[in-house]
Amino acid sequence: GVRIFDITNLDAPKVVAQVQTCRGSHTHSLLSSPRDKTNLYVYVGGTSPARSGNELAGCSSNENDLTATSSYFRIDVIKVPLARPQDAKVVSSPRVFADAAGNVAGLWKGGELVPGSQSAGRTDQCHDITIFAEYDLAAGACSGNGILLDIKDPANPRRIGEVSDPNFAYWHSATFNNDASTLLFTDEWGGGVGARCRATDNLLWGANAYFARSGRTLTPKGFFKLPAAQTPQENCVAHNGNLIPVPGRDLFVQAWYQGGISVTDFTDPSNVREIAYFDRGPVSAERLVLSGQWSSYWHNGRIYGSEIARGLDVLELTPSGELTQHEIDAAKSVIIETNNPQDQRRITWPATFTVARAYYDQLYRWNGLPAARLASLATELDAAERANGAERARLLDALGKALDKDAATAADAKRVRALSGVLKAMARAR
Repeated sequence: GVRIFDITNLDAPKVVAQVQTCRGSHTHSLLSSPRDKTNLYVYVGGTSPARSGNELAGCSSNENDLTATSSYFRIDVIKVPLARPQDAKVVSSPRVFADAAGNVAGLWKGGELVPGSQSAGRTDQCHDITIFAEYDLAAGACSGNGILLDIKDPANPRRIGEVSDPNFAYWHSATFNNDASTLLFTDEWGGGVGARCRATDNLLWGANAYFARSGRTLTPKGFFKLPAAQTPQENCVAHNGNLIPVPGRDLFVQAWYQGGISVTDFTDPSNVREIAYFDRGPVSAERLVLSGQWSSYWHNGRIYGSEIARGLDVLELTPSGELTQHEIDAAKSVIIETNNPQDQRRITWPATFTVARAYYDQLYRWNGLPAARLASLATELDAAERANGAERARLLDALGKALDKDAATAADAKRVRALSGVLKAMARAR
């Protein structure tokens, strides 16, 4: 189950609550809901065989039980009162896999979706649930399905969408982009212990799948798998990562066990591409030894990679044709106190010349404005940065208004407007 500690004194942590669940807690996700300021909620994904009722009242160890008494085909929700965390308890066990008729095993029953496809386990658990409280959404990677949850009522999440894919063996984790318009799921084909990135392996198996979200509808868009073939001595498959906060782009840093670390651009989920990587190579050239990057997360300017056999890797991005120093510096300008990849928070950027120049670099790279306009824009940006006080504000505001007009005919109107917004915000904040 879940244990709650008081860590006021870091030298002497104390257990204040122990909440047991029928299937344990492989992963659990913390929800601090803007709709309930007095409680925290923990969404528990138990993946163990269920306990018997003799061990924990209310549990059923019969995995073939498809009735309302089943300990499978559900998640558990723990409510933690902030004023009295010792009173934490399970307050609901929603049947998020039921169908419209109420059948608890309403989603995938296991096996091949189509002949010759991957064989996925039945959907009776969630390995990971990623929460995006600001959008009242959560996404579950749940064995044989990816699911979308409405969490407006934090104690009673309900499924509003689901997807399946013949290329997926085990839906492992989920990540939203920053405006929740794209959802990325990973497939841990082989459980992380097998060599699944060899030249002979299917490029759609053990990969990421991308879905566009509109309301409750998820539309498949594309796949990405590590493009560099790995050896038979390297366990490799899609694994844990998070967003890199470059404005104007959806960038994802991700671990691939002994496949190393990749940084991908999924701004266009139909055309995902790798823009940076780090790879140590195999631990052993003779045999497969379980090791590699278990997770790789961006936090306040650096990438932290948890390497199973060789320790912690701390990395920095370097500029390239795919990523400028301004874009890297803009990402570094986003500072957060805590980082929990399963508790996504909407990224906001300060209004600075660094962020403005990141947008400019993107317009230049992808010809978002005519070349002559880009040249004059660079000159105007330089002039505004050299100015001070009221003159700087005047120049920034005028440039922002001019860009609003440019957006009407620009090839990349969205980024032009974003740049305009940064400049006008800087003008107001002088």
